[in-house]
This record gives sequence, C-alpha cells and structure tokens, in this order.
Amino acid sequence: MNNGGAEAAVAPVGGPQPLEWKFSQVFGERTAGEEIQEVDIISAIEFNRTGDHLATGDRGGRVVLFERTDSRDHVGHRRDLEKMDYPINRHPMFRYKTEFQSHEPEFDYLKSLEIEEKINKIRWCQSANGALSLLSANDKTIKFWKVQEKKVKKVCNMNVDSTKAMGNGPIVGSSISTSSRQYIANGGCTNNDFSFPTGGFPSLHLPVVTSHEMNLMARCRRIYGHAHDYHINSISNNSDGETFISADDLRINLWNLEICSQSFNIVDVKPANMEDLTEVITSAEFHPIHCNMLAYSSSKGLIRLIDMRQSALCDRHTKLFEEQEAPGSRSFFTDIIASISDIKFAKDGRHMLSRDYLTLKLWDINMNSGPVKTFQVHEYLRPKLCDLYENDSIFDKFECCLSGDGLRVATGSYSNLFRVFGCSEGSKEATTLEASKTPMRRQGLTSSRPIRSLGSPSVVVRRGKGADNAALDANGNTFDFSTKLLHLAWHPTENSLACAASNSLYMYYA
Repeated sequence: MNNGGAEAAVAPVGGPQPLEWKFSQVFGERTAGEEIQEVDIISAIEFNRTGDHLATGDRGGRVVLFERTDSRDHVGHRRDLEKMDYPINRHPMFRYKTEFQSHEPEFDYLKSLEIEEKINKIRWCQSANGALSLLSANDKTIKFWKVQEKKVKKVCNMNVDSTKAMGNGPIVGSSISTSSRQYIANGGCTNNDFSFPTGGFPSLHLPVVTSHEMNLMARCRRIYGHAHDYHINSISNNSDGETFISADDLRINLWNLEICSQSFNIVDVKPANMEDLTEVITSAEFHPIHCNMLAYSSSKGLIRLIDMRQSALCDRHTKLFEEQEAPGSRSFFTDIIASISDIKFAKDGRHMLSRDYLTLKLWDINMNSGPVKTFQVHEYLRPKLCDLYENDSIFDKFECCLSGDGLRVATGSYSNLFRVFGCSEGSKEATTLEASKTPMRRQGLTSSRPIRSLGSPSVVVRRGKGADNAALDANGNTFDFSTKLLHLAWHPTENSLACAASNSLYMYYA
C-alpha cells in the first residue's frame, strides 16, 4: 500500500503522457485486391472551424461533406451528464452528408494546356443562415460554394373530386343546366334569369403548395478565375471573414469574397528574366488573428512573414525564418529536401509548423534564428535519396497539422503511415500510426528524440538492387513508396485525426 501511494504521488516527468490512438471509422474502405480508380483518390481534407463538418476533395473534382453525429445525441442530455461524477468517453463520429461536382476538366486553348479537375485545396468560410460555405480550388480556378437545406415544394390537395371532374369540361352533376339556355351570335344569352341555381354554385377549388422533405443543395455562388498563370498551391481565409489569398509558384493574390472579377497581387517573386529564377512559392497561410499578416514558404526552405500594411506590393518581408545549414552537410539533394511543402499557424498565432521532405519544424514567430523544435519524420530514407529522386518520390508534398491546444503536431509518411509528435517542453512523444483499423500495430519504428537541426555528416548514397519502391527502417520494416499518406487534418477542439489513404478516409481518436 505504501509503495502504491508513493508511486501515485510522483508527478509525470517530461510533459503530458503520449496519447493512445484508437480507430474510429473509415469511409470508402477498399476490399483486398480492389483496383483503385484514379478519380477517387483523395487530394484535400479540411475540418471546419467548429469541427462539426469535414470536407474532402478528390482527383475527380468532387467535394464530399461529412457531418458530426455524436454531438447532437448528447445535447439534450447535458444536465444528466453534468450530474454524473465520471467523464463520458465519447469521440467524434461522422456520417456522409452530401457531395457535389466542384470542378470539371478544362482545356486552355491559348496555351494548349489541359487543366485537371483535381481539387488541390479546400477552405471553409464563415457560415450564415444555416448554410455551409467553402472555397475549393483546382490548378487554375477557385470556386465559392454554398450548401444548404432547401424545402422541396409540391402542389397538392387540389380539392377536386375526381368523380365529378371530367377533363376541362363542365362539372358533371352540376346544378347549372346549359342545354336550356338560348345563345346568340356574339356570345350573349337570351335567358336573363340570374337567380341562383338550385343547390348553389360549385365551390371554387384552389391548389395548395406544401413543403415536403428537405434536400441539400450545393450552389456555386462565385468563380474566381483567370488570375494565375501557374498552378495554385494554396488558398487561405483571412480572419476578417471578408478576404482570402490564393498562391501559385510565383504570385500571391488577395481576393474579396464578394468580388470575383478582380484580385490584387500582393506578392510577386517572378524575375525579369526567368533564367534568374532561384526559388518558388510552395505554400501560403494567413495569420489566424491578425488580418494584416501572412506567411509564405519557398522551395529554398525559407518562410517569410509579411505585413500588408507596409506597402501594396509586399516585396519585402518583415521576418525571415530559416535554419542554418550544418557545415559539410551539403549534397546534390540538399536543396530538394529543404523545400517546404506545407505551413500551418497554430491557433494562438504564436507558432508555425512547416514540413519539408524529411522533417517537421516548429517555429516561434518571435524568434527567427531557427526552429524551436525539429522532428525527424523518416530519417531512415536519407540513404535512399538517390532512388527517391529517380522515381520522383522525393518531390512528394506532405501536409502537416497541429492540435487545437498546440501540444502536438502530425504529418504523413510512406506505407500509409503518419506520425504524431508532442511539442510541449520536455515531451518525448513520437508515435507512428498506420492508416488501417489497427493504427498502433507499428510502434517503435523510428527514433523518438526531436533534434534541433539535421547536422548530420554527408552520407554515401548506395544504389540498392530492385529497391526502387521499398526501403527498410531502423527496425527492418519494409516501407512502400507507392502508398503515401499526404493529406491529414486535426480536429480543432479534440484529439481526433482524419487521414486520407488513397481513396479511403480513416478517422482516429485518442
């Protein structure tokens, strides 16, 4: 008993305990041997601000919406739950809500260029009048969609007795007799008897319009097009609720949600001579609190913070975030793996998360000397960079996300794996999960210690025979480069993750 009391009194060391993740549900699970259609592969995923709705986009240009179901079930019993002296362990449960075709394949005749229908990004907008609003973008065009329930109105209750109606003719059995009247050429009647017929006039029958079941209707309210010469890689809503940005390789444009005919170019990195081009924009994100601030990343591994109040064209940054290169570590692949594929602000606006090919970095916007923490996502791939370059896997763009409380970060990897790291002070949490119904079965795959910098000496790259699509990690597990988890999203208020593994949407909770 004494020992047990002593153990219970010891405070946990090293930050919060690692989360134990459990499978919640899956949508679009494929059976063994089932062939995946290219158009069904998920290419974008996003929770709305409340976490009650989830949107996914696919390569076929479709947007699919899911709605949360468990929160509604518990609203009516809140008082009963408050009386209980133990917590209710529930987790977000979602169901299919609706889907619509957002983009269609197009052809640019001026440039002889095919424009794919694939959805690159989805961003939720502020809801109004019970309608869901979101932006979806493919390579060239952004669309503003409004999804709301509409009552289907039908005409019914005609009040006409079918036994007495006969086409458009007179009412059968009516007390008005037409045979006894004498008519003249101009349509008049010689019978001037205006007395009420026996039994009275037949009643006047009016149709009644009634509202039947509610149907979800998706309407495209605005199309923001013809503003990007290069492929759109990012869209981001402003905290003012009125504007958003769209970014391609060389420019960032500022839009008003109400105006689709014009946008303002706020960042332009295109040189006068394209041969002088040394870096491109890879991602852009508005600050979650300050509507005048935004950050964008580049292929050189740099993040620039800009203030739109300084000038109309924000060609000068207010802060530059970069990690200094370790001496002697430069190789042919250094610039390629340094390219940042995604950046996200934490909800408090104080921290930023960036993902490059091998690492995940957490930045403090008040400290631009280097990242606060660096997490190795799949460092065991470093000796395979030559193979990854030859099969183009080295150019894969992995997304990243932060938990609502800012204590954890997550990103994807190969073999449909994704990783969750603890970023609070002293945390050693580094969990490897698989997008399957048993997410925790591949624990202990890689080193869990976050490091401050890559700082590793240059490695000798050796070509492996027949290993173009596979690699071994530190524990000897085989990794498949053809199955990669690029897109994932963290629920804004709870420890719940949604991951896109090919055409399947997996959801987990902790």
